[in-house]
Amino acid sequence: MGATEKADGTQRIVTRFAPSPTGFLHIGGARTALFNWLYARHHGGEFKLRIEDTDRARSTDEAIAKILDGMRWLGLDWDGDEVNQFARADRHAEVAHALLDQGKAYRCYATPEELAEMREQQRAAKQPIRYDSRWRDRDPSEAPEGAPFVIRLKTPLDGETVIDDAVQGKVTVRNSEIDDFVMLRGDGTPTYMLAVAVDDHDMGVTHVIRGDDHLNNAFRQRALIDAMGWPQPVYAHVPLIHGPDGTKLSKRHGALGVEAYRDEMGMLPEAVFNYLLRLGWGHGDDEIISREQAIEWFDLDGVGKSAARFDLKKLTNLNGHYIRESENARLATIAEPKIAAEIGRELTVEEQDLLQRSMESIKPRAKSTGELAESAGFLFRTRPLNLDEKAEMLLQDDAPARLAALVPHLEALPDWTEEALDTAVREFAEARDLKLGKVAQPLRAALTGSATSPGIFDVLLLLGREESLARIADQAG
Repeated sequence: MGATEKADGTQRIVTRFAPSPTGFLHIGGARTALFNWLYARHHGGEFKLRIEDTDRARSTDEAIAKILDGMRWLGLDWDGDEVNQFARADRHAEVAHALLDQGKAYRCYATPEELAEMREQQRAAKQPIRYDSRWRDRDPSEAPEGAPFVIRLKTPLDGETVIDDAVQGKVTVRNSEIDDFVMLRGDGTPTYMLAVAVDDHDMGVTHVIRGDDHLNNAFRQRALIDAMGWPQPVYAHVPLIHGPDGTKLSKRHGALGVEAYRDEMGMLPEAVFNYLLRLGWGHGDDEIISREQAIEWFDLDGVGKSAARFDLKKLTNLNGHYIRESENARLATIAEPKIAAEIGRELTVEEQDLLQRSMESIKPRAKSTGELAESAGFLFRTRPLNLDEKAEMLLQDDAPARLAALVPHLEALPDWTEEALDTAVREFAEARDLKLGKVAQPLRAALTGSATSPGIFDVLLLLGREESLARIADQAG
């Protein structure tokens, strides 16, 4: 691991995404991954993946698998193998001890009780709660023999630290506000602050693009990086995503795992990709942006400084656009397992072909892959159909008699084509001084068991003459 150079000798841009596998890949993390991926791809650099699995109690293999699956579904491929942070604990400890040997860090023997008392005194005095460096200049020999200790970094006492953030602009913090933070715990395990700084350096990361909730961490990590004499990365802290009401994004707003958008909400990856891209980044008035355009256009100067607001309705509408643009075969493949689960069996080859043909008339109205499956489900139900409540209402009163009268007109058709069917049904309605809906709606209910479906003539064509007439007969009185 380490920084790489391009053929012309200039430094190659390297970004990274570093999720904690204590849960699934949530939507905010997916956007962070997307921005890092796009920045690297736009500049011909590398995008790396690091699993920050140091929280052993909460990190799970299932969560890691879900994160990788979500990344692949969105098409966010990473360069090289993913790095597991926990496996690098010895390297993290090595850096902490190197700083200790150089006099840039020290052993702190303060007990938990002493630290609790210190914080209580600071609260009482209405002072900022931070470590008071009580062991910074003391001789370790003053500690009881064999006493446990942590290793803390000696942060600068005077002056200020300035970070020229690529999104937030110039941010300044007085060094007196940065305490001597713990790098290595009493059990020898590294803290997040140490592990992140070491891993970013060793992986050659040149640009750290992450949520602005990490901005304070950047000043601590910068102090550690300076102490080691390493080059500083460029920081870009992106505003977080809020709900439509301006509050922190939560599950009720849509802060779910990426797999929920795919499996439960029926989103296509390109729709989620496009929507996340536009959450906090813009390119003029462009809303529909392809993957190729995103790579060509993306840069950090397009990232806004204010929080983006998550709008599920916009995402759903965008998903409808991509469904309409998708190939029928692909949509049928996505819808097929849902239909098979509903009818309790696998589709035959002939039924798979029928499902694919049905997509042309179904997809214009669908905004989710679930709607595709729901709208096509009528094709594979067995007779007699179970009618939903609205369909039953459409088949009350004289509707069955109307259907019975229509059957001979349909049976007499020499060709089962859209034009012939359209003409026959309209002439039937006009001859009885009925609006078309008075015939089409009961017909729809009889053919599909529902009050909603693709266009009625599309339904008749998809079902075919024999099945259509049989279903109509089942409901005719």
